[in-house]
Amino acid sequence: MADGEVTTRRLQVANARPDDSGRGLARLSRSTMNALGLSEGDVVEIEGKRATPARAVLPYPEDEGLDILRLDGLQRANAGVGSGDFVEVRRAVSVAAQRVVFAPAQENLRLQGSGAALKRTFGMRPLTAGDVVATAGQQRVEQGNIPPQLRQMLNAPAYALQEIRLTVVSTVPAKGIVHIDADTEVELRAEYVAATGERRADVTYDDIGGLGTTIDQVREMVELPLRYPELFQRLGVDPPKGVLLYGPPGTGKTRLARAVANESHASFFSIAGPEIMGSAYGESEKRLREVFEEAAKAAPSIIFIDEIDSIAPKRGQATGEAEKRLVAQLLTLMDGLEARQNTVIIAATNRPEAIDEALRRPGRFDREIVIGVPDERGRREILGIHTRGMPLGDKVDLAELSRTTYGFVGADLAALAREAAIEAVRRIMPRLNLEDKTVPQEVLDDLSVTREDFIEALKRVQPSAMREVMVQQPTVRWDDVGGLDAARDRLKEGVELPLKRPESFRRLGIRPAKGFLLYGPPGTGKTLLAKAVAREAEANFIATKSSDLLSKWYGESEQQIARLFARARQVAPTVIFIDELDSLVPARGGGMGEPQVTERVVNTILAEMDGLEELQSVVVIGATNRPNLIDPALLRPGRFDELVYVSVPDEAGRRRILGIHTEKMPLAADVDLDRLADRTERFTGADLEDLVRRAGMFALRGSLDVTEVTMAHFEHALDETRASVTPEMEQEYERIAAHLKQDALALQPIGFTPIGTLGEGESKRR
Repeated sequence: MADGEVTTRRLQVANARPDDSGRGLARLSRSTMNALGLSEGDVVEIEGKRATPARAVLPYPEDEGLDILRLDGLQRANAGVGSGDFVEVRRAVSVAAQRVVFAPAQENLRLQGSGAALKRTFGMRPLTAGDVVATAGQQRVEQGNIPPQLRQMLNAPAYALQEIRLTVVSTVPAKGIVHIDADTEVELRAEYVAATGERRADVTYDDIGGLGTTIDQVREMVELPLRYPELFQRLGVDPPKGVLLYGPPGTGKTRLARAVANESHASFFSIAGPEIMGSAYGESEKRLREVFEEAAKAAPSIIFIDEIDSIAPKRGQATGEAEKRLVAQLLTLMDGLEARQNTVIIAATNRPEAIDEALRRPGRFDREIVIGVPDERGRREILGIHTRGMPLGDKVDLAELSRTTYGFVGADLAALAREAAIEAVRRIMPRLNLEDKTVPQEVLDDLSVTREDFIEALKRVQPSAMREVMVQQPTVRWDDVGGLDAARDRLKEGVELPLKRPESFRRLGIRPAKGFLLYGPPGTGKTLLAKAVAREAEANFIATKSSDLLSKWYGESEQQIARLFARARQVAPTVIFIDELDSLVPARGGGMGEPQVTERVVNTILAEMDGLEELQSVVVIGATNRPNLIDPALLRPGRFDELVYVSVPDEAGRRRILGIHTEKMPLAADVDLDRLADRTERFTGADLEDLVRRAGMFALRGSLDVTEVTMAHFEHALDETRASVTPEMEQEYERIAAHLKQDALALQPIGFTPIGTLGEGESKRR
């Protein structure tokens, strides 16, 4: 560029997408790039409280026409600005550095590694001394029309199995913008080097995924009052004093508070419940007062109280005097905060109901913000953040992983990424010589985290909200279910569609079914159907039975059921499967005197399924072979909306079931499955499985070295097995199927108890 006056533009800073984090990019509008004479890939200097370089790239499609500058959290910290601030942007030139020295930007982190690996990672990245950079950028860039220096920078290999933040300690030449090329000498210091100035970049908004609008809510409550207190003075209102973040453990409450403090350039004071408690009388209150005094001196500041329920429980329920005094002290300190003091309190808890009511009013905690379990899109963002520094294999599909990790919170997804990395390390362990102090470079170059590593890791990591409940991820697919086409289709449209495509139901203004009752003779595949629907709907599957839920202690059974539904809501989408439902919710009114435990259970399940709390993305599936014994109130619409009769399979269905069970069996040429299907009338799925098993056993009985199962073995098995459903039972079930809903509605009057039989066929069999 010719000497003379350098053109600058004043632009407002906005947050970049998490995908751009750590890449050293500045997204500018086309008009700005034209005004500054920039092409994509050129170096720009961004000047806020300090100057930092980046490579200019085109805006996101949705930003076309907006004159803003999108920067990631590290660059905002490097420039000393926050989102919404204005900066000066000008074209710049970087020179090849003779020498660059890096050091860890995080305390308590010791690094060992060669400068050569860093040289490849940060090749062509514009740098200045004092910048904080990240070893990210492993996602491959496919566009063919971008400049070579930009492609080299974006396609740099990942340095480690996690993102590492480094400070640029010094460069030669010391002034101006430099980049690393083939001749640059790169040194990595092992220990953290304290950076000058007030910038902190350990956690930024880029490091938080899946919270979307929640971040905006917290920013307007916390960041605005700290950075622009004059706005509130002009409006004549006091700025908010406190925000309470609540939600399940591991959703990112503490991380969000730290990011807000960093982005608003505020001093951060953290209080952990147990640390504040002292043994001497009045010591706890004194420590709390000291934190508030320090925060007032260092304003603008944020005081973060983690697990606030441990230091501010309800005073009516607190057993010790120390807790009651501490709650009173916290109340007076929050009331004593001057409106102009520029201090905000953020508290986090996963038990908001345990906090003293006096704290939960405007003037103390002005707003309560729920930090919930992330949805699929949120999980995709979080996985992107935790795999930012990873060398991912070609077949790793983060979108696929985000679909299958339903119910996972941020901490679970971080654990998943860590476990997958450990799997990758386990694979290369045989190539390591443990006596060597360093890992050979060629081993490091080959190290990558594959799709198989993530699949192995998924076996070891389960949603943290469900650790107390046995959550299964079923492996049964629709292909494994034979002969139940009508029942399968009902479940597909009733369970799979609402969980996968809820917007279709909202568009028509209808609610999906809440419950499905699968009934039919024993062994027809009711449990198998429930497992398949949970697997195909990509939902968590909680299987329970009456013995798990019933307790001899008064009130314990109801609590178990309430807890079960609460957990299911937390990790939705969820399918709750209750087997042998008739033993858990028999018709009420049959017991004499005090209500039976099952009557109280029925009442609780009625309230949970159709109560004040909406069941969002939670479906209840019950299975029974005695549907006429179930309390009729459960069989009305709004509870078990759909009553699905799972009948004995027809001939085509039996042929399909036999095909499924003999899939891995070496059959002789004379085995005719069509003939077997024809001869097994009224056989259920369980009967047919037993038939195949017996045929295999007869083959083994003849010789342990047998290589195939013949038709003779099946003939022998047919002589020893029989259909478990009699013609009378089948007729009785079909009669029940025809009249069940009408009978249930007719039996609703109070005090009337339905007494059902399954016909003489079953009594004979018994």
